Order: sequence, then structure tokens, then C-alpha cells
Amino acid sequence: MEESRRAQLKEPGLLEHKPTPIPFDDADRLAVASLRGVAIDMVEAARSGHPGAPLGLAPAAWVLFSRFVRHDPAQPDWLGRDRFLLSAGHASALLYGLLHIFGYADMADLKAFRQLGSRTPGHPERRCLPGVEYTTGPLGQGFAGAVGMALAREHLAHLFHPGLFSYRIFVICSDGDLMEGVSHEAAALAGHLGLGNLLIIWDDNGVSIDGPTSLAFTEDVVARFRAYGFATHEVRDGEDLEELASAFQAALDPERPALVRVRTIIGKGAPTKEGTAASHGAPLGPEEAAAAKASYGLDPAVTFHVPPEVYARASALLARGRAERNAWERTFAAWTEEEPERAAELQRILRGEVPEQAREALRLLAASPRPAATRKASGAALEVLSRHLPELVTGSADLSESTATKPASHEPVGRGRWGRHIHFGVREHAMAGAGVGMALEGLRPVLGTFLVFSDYLRPALRIAAMQQARVVFVFTHDSIGVGEDGPTHQPVEHIASLRAMPGLVVIRPADWAETALAWEAALDERGPVALVLTRQEVPALPRPPLAPANGLLRGAYVLLDAGENPDVVLIGSGSEVALCVEAAAVLKEKGVLARVVSMPSWELFLRQPRSYQEEVLPPEIGARVAVEAASPLGWHRWVGADGRVVGLDRFGASGPAREVLSHFGFTAERVAQETLALLEELSSAPGG
Repeated sequence: MEESRRAQLKEPGLLEHKPTPIPFDDADRLAVASLRGVAIDMVEAARSGHPGAPLGLAPAAWVLFSRFVRHDPAQPDWLGRDRFLLSAGHASALLYGLLHIFGYADMADLKAFRQLGSRTPGHPERRCLPGVEYTTGPLGQGFAGAVGMALAREHLAHLFHPGLFSYRIFVICSDGDLMEGVSHEAAALAGHLGLGNLLIIWDDNGVSIDGPTSLAFTEDVVARFRAYGFATHEVRDGEDLEELASAFQAALDPERPALVRVRTIIGKGAPTKEGTAASHGAPLGPEEAAAAKASYGLDPAVTFHVPPEVYARASALLARGRAERNAWERTFAAWTEEEPERAAELQRILRGEVPEQAREALRLLAASPRPAATRKASGAALEVLSRHLPELVTGSADLSESTATKPASHEPVGRGRWGRHIHFGVREHAMAGAGVGMALEGLRPVLGTFLVFSDYLRPALRIAAMQQARVVFVFTHDSIGVGEDGPTHQPVEHIASLRAMPGLVVIRPADWAETALAWEAALDERGPVALVLTRQEVPALPRPPLAPANGLLRGAYVLLDAGENPDVVLIGSGSEVALCVEAAAVLKEKGVLARVVSMPSWELFLRQPRSYQEEVLPPEIGARVAVEAASPLGWHRWVGADGRVVGLDRFGASGPAREVLSHFGFTAERVAQETLALLEELSSAPGG
């Protein structure tokens, strides 16, 4: 019994990727024609879409998905499946056609292409259909996310059992993907790390929206990828199924990532639009569509049709997926019996649960406040969490020390040694895109850079929010408090722009205790979180018994009160909360009673019941002043039309932090003056 169980743990074949041994024949060629036919029908019915890429890519996609990608529609989320990403999301009609033929989607889904509420949106959205692994469309995002998935696989295989995490990540990308800078960043990282579980198929059709790619895209792409450390292969005839299969098989290099250049013809079969930009992003039109379908041997009068022979071939091909899933499940069952505690830990990670010990450790940290920059408090929290969350992986864009995102126990990820810290280099965009891919695989990526450089990764941050990927972005150096580095490094508009993004929770903690609890809030989120942290030291705030720092978990709370009838409410976030406390003391000397509210997160506060919101910000107190060393945009939501915002509506200046802050009016005296002016204004108004 013991020997049998150990044999199952080492079951052969799980690490091998061999194509399904069914030779190509007329059924496969009919499948390719059918994919092209339904793609045309989808775009024509919707009167919208991109037919060109699906028509050119159909043979490559069929060979890849039918012979190489390990999948099973009976359990589309099977952990051991291969991941197939269409980075060229404009070719969504091709992906949906494949998913239909293999049983993931109904024909009704194809007929509803690009319609409101359908499961087949214009660009793939993660889980719109089973089998759609990633939200793609903005070019290059799928490429970067795939690199993150490849990283996650390596980490999980190292943590648990290689046989359970032997899957590969297959990506189809376009000329446009490879023009976008994020793909350059991500490819360089993948090559450097030797991610041998990653295979990129490049749809080299030589056409972009404006015309031939030669207008702007003339570098030797294959040589570039070879320089990155990729194995490279070429398919000269993208219609040749055997040549495609041979190249894909040769590209399965376990030591390094691979690029397969596939030469295709955009709009293949369209008599006047084949090979031109005219076939890229608009319906072919009835006559052109009919002629194209006829060229594939299809009946132009029949729409949304897949012949029985194609379904039969797909069913035969799926036997491989079922067999491999069964083998994987046997391995998993044997491993679970052999290693029950580690198996339980894996299940916890996949469920996204936070162990209670991690929460307790954060609360203990919060209970020992001290003066410190909030970035340093965050670093202390990460040190604590790293001991309780093996799925927590850190990384930074060449700023590990500055952002405090490398716990002492986190060894770097690299060739031959898999640790828990990734040196992304100065590649913010690829870092964020890879973080999304890692998060979707179950890891907890923590990614650090300066807040001002969030501009470099914003498209990937947006994709993270759309997919509700659990990435924590640590954005430090959060204001003009950066000081001597000057206005190029001093964020002004960035916090407001982050708060404008749906699905992103922004938390700007005020001190050590709030920062520790901000991490608890971040771990509980079902989507991305931006922690906005100071470079400069901030004091440990005074906390009366009725105002514990765990008010942060509700987004805002009363830090200091002035009795039952305060004259004004001072609202601050981050480093400016301490400024509000100082201003309240100045105002008290002048006979004005001020309530101080710490508001680290608008998003968390907006989730609270109205009764709690009004408890913190009583409607009857019309005098409100918000203080934040950043753009005032949005703060009038909380202070009202008549309230004041002490903010910054221009770029900063170079100088010592205290001097810069004072120069721009971030002093207790200035806040007190603005408050007194507001009270005078309100009292002199009609009815005041």
C-alpha cells in the first residue's frame, strides 16, 4: 500500500507535454473552416468586431488548443489544467468559437456576441465563459499576466508538489502586443528568470489598424526574443497544421520560455480584404463574408453551423484531457493522504482565507505604536505576515529597500532557486501585469514602487481592478514630503486618480497602528488594494480608549473629539491626520472645539451604513475642513460645497521635506486659519 501511494506521487507523464497522438485529417481542416465561418457569422450578426485575426489565426489556434493545451470542460477550473490566454483579445470571436466546439459555450452564446449581458463580450473577460482565463483587450496585458501565471506556477510547485503544478501557460499574441512596451518588459523578465513553462505564439500577419506594420514596426522580433533568453521557432506557413504542430512541440523547452513566430494572413479567404487593414476591425460585409466562407468550402447561406464531424473530433480529443485530469486527481489524492497538513494549507490558499494567527500578529503590532514612516510600519507588517502566509510573494521595481517590500526571510526568485521576492528591475508595468497573473493563480503578490510611478503601471492596475485580482500595491513616497527629490518625484494628482478607479481600494494610513491594520483590511479585500505610505516619519497618534486604530477597518473614525457639540470637523488622511491633531490644539486655544476624523479609505467608509457615516460626520456640523497634501479633487464630497480643503493644486518643489511642507501651507497654523475663516464665512452667511 505504501509503495503504491508513493508510486502515485511520482506518476509519470505529468511533467511531459506531448501532443495528442491523433493525426491531422479532413476533420481538422473542417474544424478550422468552421472556426472561420462562425467568426465571420458572429461579427456580421453583431455588426461589430474584428474578423481579420480569427480568420488568419484559426489553424494555429486549432492545433494549439486541440493537440497541446490540457483542459477538460467537465471541470474547467481543474487546478492542473494548462492556461490558454488570448493576449490579442480583439480575436475574441476565435476564442469563443474554440470554446463552443469543445463544450464550454453554447451556440446561443456565439449568436449573442458583443450584445449587452451576453457571455461573449467584445473582448474576453475572465470567467465570462468557462475557459476564459484572463481579461484581455488592452494589448500586452495578457502577455504580462501570463508571465505572472508562469511565476505563480513555479512558486506553487516549489511550495507543494511539482507534479500537481506541471501545467504550462500558452499565449497567443499579436503584432500590437509586441509593440506595446509592457510586453518588452515582461519578456525580458521571463527570459531572465528562465520561465520554461511559458510558450508565446506570435500571430505575425504584418498588418495593424493603420496599415502594414512596416509603418512603425521593423525590428527583428525573433532576434530580440532570443536576446531576452527565449528559445525561438518559426512557422512559415500558418495554414500548415503539421508544421504548426512540429514547431509547438519543439518549443516545449523546460529550461526557458519560447516564442513561436507564425506567419499568417489577416482576413484569410476574404477576396478583397485579405492581407489588408480593412479586415481588422469591421465586419466584412455580406458579399465579402459569403465569398470568404465559400473559399473555405462552407455553404455561404448557412450561418452559425459546426458540422457533426467537428464535434466528434473535439470529443475524441477531449479524451486526453479527461485522462490527464484523472491522473492528476490520483496524484492529488495520494499527496493529500501523504501530506494532509500541506494539502490543507494549499486548499486554504486557493480559497483565499487568511489564518487567524496572521490577524492576531497584525493586531499585536498595531498595539505597539511608535513614531515611524508608514512605509517602515508596512515593512514591519510584511515581516510578520511572511511567517504566516507562504503564498505571500513580494517584489518591487528596483526599490525593495525604499518601499520596504522585501522581508528578511524572502530570498530572491531566480534561476535554479525559487524564493519569495522578485526583483522586477525598473519595469513597473510588467511588475503590475505579472502581479495580476500571480494573484489569479492564488498567490498574494505585494508590489512596491513610489506613488508617482503608479502612472507607469496604471493599465495593469485597471485590469487588476476589472478582474478583482488580489494584489497589494505598496505606493510609498506619497506626497511633497518626499522633499529634496523635487516635483518630478512628488505625487500630487495620483491619490485622486487612484480613488477614481472602480474596484480599487485605496488606503492611506496615518501612523504605525493604522498601517498594521491597513494590512488586515488589505488581506480581506477581494480585489486590488493600494497602500499609500509616507517616506517621512510621522508620530504615533494619541488614541483615547474610545478611538482605537481598528476604526481604520471602517474607512474613517473619530480620532479625537471635543465633546457633544464640536464647532468644526477636521478630516485628514495619512501624514496630515497628525497635522489636524495639532490644528485642533491651536483652535482650542482660540475657543474653537474641533473633532478630528482620520479617513484613511474613502472606499471602506462608503461601505458603512449611513448611520455610521453620520455618526462620524454629523450632518448638523456644516463646518468641515479636509487636509491632504495632494490634489483637493473629490474632497468636497465629504466637506460639502461650503467646506474647505487644504490641498495642493500645483506641482511641488525641491527642498528639505519640512521646509517644502511649510512652504505650501501644510502647517497647523494654516489649517487653523482656514478653519477660522470658514467659521466666519458661515456665520456671516444668510441664516448662519
